[in-house]
Parts: sequence; structure tokens; C-alpha cells
Amino acid sequence: MRKKITVVGAGHVGETTAHYLAEANLGNIVLIDVVEDMPQGKGLDMSEAGPVRGYDCYVNGTNDYADTKNSDLVIITAGMARKPGMSREDLFTSNKKIMDSVLDGILPHNPDAKVLVVTNPLDIMTYHAFKRSGFPSNRVFGQAGILDSTRFRCFIAMELGVSMRDTQAMVLGGHGDTMVPLPAYTTVAGIPVTELIPKARLDEIVARTRGGGGEIVKLLKTGSAYYAPGAAAVQMADSVLNDCKRVLPCSAYMDGQYGLKDIYIGVPITLGENGVEKIWELKLSDTDLALLQKSAATYKEHLKILGYN
Repeated sequence: MRKKITVVGAGHVGETTAHYLAEANLGNIVLIDVVEDMPQGKGLDMSEAGPVRGYDCYVNGTNDYADTKNSDLVIITAGMARKPGMSREDLFTSNKKIMDSVLDGILPHNPDAKVLVVTNPLDIMTYHAFKRSGFPSNRVFGQAGILDSTRFRCFIAMELGVSMRDTQAMVLGGHGDTMVPLPAYTTVAGIPVTELIPKARLDEIVARTRGGGGEIVKLLKTGSAYYAPGAAAVQMADSVLNDCKRVLPCSAYMDGQYGLKDIYIGVPITLGENGVEKIWELKLSDTDLALLQKSAATYKEHLKILGYN
């Protein structure tokens, strides 16, 4: 039997995620949005592309959460996008309300689903989804470092003129300005990037990675990124639905790892059919560990805005 995947939100990120899911033949997809008839139209259009693009799954657009029943994986992309000059933190109040509405619709029909959060501010919204859903922490996780690592990999490939497929990178911390790119764990075909790029230039690439989302927001002027976020979400979905057990940097619940507790933050995890199956504790330098803990402390303060101690 094919897997069932629900994508909540049929805006740019949601529709791109649904499209990539279909192209990957990962299962039948439910695309849900509050805008009447819009997800139905997009879903039908994607389904009709199947004979040409070579996928056999269907994309069912709907406005009714009952249609999401018994999903294996729920991907939440619904939320207000950042605008120029707006930080992720500015989105707290509005996106919390949207997340509450989504969970009210999803939870009654999907008591056993895994939940992948893409909505920003990512780590804050993932924590809120975990608390409000009552699901065990392994079944709720956020995109976080996988998107940031993808951007880091892209910038390194561009710098060196090599295949993007041969780059591997690791970015920890919050999905925002406090993220912690780790050059020491970043390679090109197994070669440490620190041996290939001078430190001064590598520092510039790290800085660009930290501001990667904001750079796109500034260029688009009326929205935020969606191709790379959609692709990153589908890589995570593939690892869950096919039990690939990929080791990926994602937002996961900390229970003492890296000296952090009761917070979601980007760390390397094994992602499989049970969701977060293992959290890997890397040997970090004192500087990088301090930056990771500082990132977590920032989000701890942000959670207070939502009423969490």
C-alpha cells in the first residue's frame, strides 16, 4: 500500500513540497489549505503532470482535514512568510495562531502520524507543535539544519567549481541568525573544506550561509525561499517513509545532549520510520559548543514570548 503524506499549506513552499514528493513517488499526497478550491486546482494540475513526468501517485487538494485521515507523515508549511526587514522572530504571534489552527485540524484524524514542521520560526514552531500535540518527541521534528546545510553545500560547490553532489556539510543550532555552520565537519568528496578554501574566504561563506534565507527574502522582495525548503523537506520525508535512516541535521528535542534540555534545536539525527531514532553528539570545539548553547539560550528566551518557561 502506498504511503499517505499530508502537506498543510498550498502556498509556494507547500506546493513545491507536494510537487517534489510526487516526482519522488513517495506516496499519495493530500494538499490542504484554507483557501477554497485553490489546493484542489494545484493538486489536479500536479496529478495531470504524472503521465509525462513518470510518477504514479496522486495529489488530492482539499479544504477538509477529514481528507488527511491516517496520514503516515504530516508536513506543516502553513504560515506567514517573512517580508523584507522582518526577522523570523517577528512571526511568533501570527504563526503560533496558524499552527494552533492546523493542529486542531490534523490531530483528531492523525493520532499516529509523524509531524515535520517547516513553518518559521522553525525551532519555536516545532517546539510548540510538540507541546500542543502531546506526541512523543521522536514523532515531531523540524527542517532546520538540513536546509542550512544544503545552502552551505551549494555555496562551497560554487566557490570551488565542483559538483554539488560531492559536497557534504553540517550546520547546527537554530534555523536563523544564530545557526552554527561547522567547517570542521564539511567536506568535498571526503576532503576537509578547511584544506580547500582559505579561512578568510571560508568565514565569508559561513556568514553567507547564516544569512541565506534573508538574502533570498531581500531579492524576492515579496516572499521567501521555497525551492530549497521544499527539496529539504522531501529529503527528510524520503528518509522517514522509506526508513532510510539518513543522518541529517534537523530540529530535534534535546534532553541533555550538548548540555541542552527541553528545547528544539538543529543537531545531527538518524531519521527513520520512527522519526528521530538517534541524536548524534559530535565532538565540538569549545567555541562551537558555546555558539550552539548560545543559540539554544536565544530560543529559550523566545519561547517565553509564547508562554513557555
